[in-house]
Amino acid sequence: MKKSINSPSSISELMLRADSMAGLTLGQLANHHQIAMPKDLKRHKGWVGQLIELELGALAGSKPEQDFVHLGVELKTIPVSRTGKVLETTYVTVAPLTNIHGLTWQQSVVCHKLQQVLWIPVQGDRDIPLANRQIGSPILWRPSAEESQQLQQDWEEIMEFIAMGQVDKVTARHGEVLQLRPKAANSQVLTDSIGQDGQLTQTNPRGFYLKTQFTQKILSQLV
Repeated sequence: MKKSINSPSSISELMLRADSMAGLTLGQLANHHQIAMPKDLKRHKGWVGQLIELELGALAGSKPEQDFVHLGVELKTIPVSRTGKVLETTYVTVAPLTNIHGLTWQQSVVCHKLQQVLWIPVQGDRDIPLANRQIGSPILWRPSAEESQQLQQDWEEIMEFIAMGQVDKVTARHGEVLQLRPKAANSQVLTDSIGQDGQLTQTNPRGFYLKTQFTQKILSQLV
């Protein structure tokens, strides 16, 4: 997918672009950028996000920083049903499994990325052809003190498991709002992690995800 649009110079310019995109279908946006659409998202999971990034002029790509780092804004597309129900968890970032001694919540990539998020809801019902799925109204969100506390508490509890060499004991049920899940194409992909004896061992890469009830609350309180 090609890059062309300049990055917005202010949050107001970013929101103007996001507002003007609302109501369009993915097909209309793809046509505007002369981009071929995949038939479905099975082999193109990140395609919708990349299309939105292109339209808004996001810079970060897969780097561990905010998409609009000069504005302090992270971009997240979120699939929703016709009735506005969030359809899946939201990926935040890869979880560090080594060299984490002394790492604090305030220093973490999760904290950094979730300081300010531009949410773009997109219809995700599978019975709607990809080209016909509409883009919703944007929501610029900053976590409240309570939300920040919830995120920090979950992050610290999960990181404690990792530090103690017990990453394999963490399931998607851990955490009130933030969860840790395998993040790889398949279970054959391995990376270094801390073992129970403090030595390095091998495990599947993990990623931090926001639970759907948390993102649903964000969308509901600001719609």
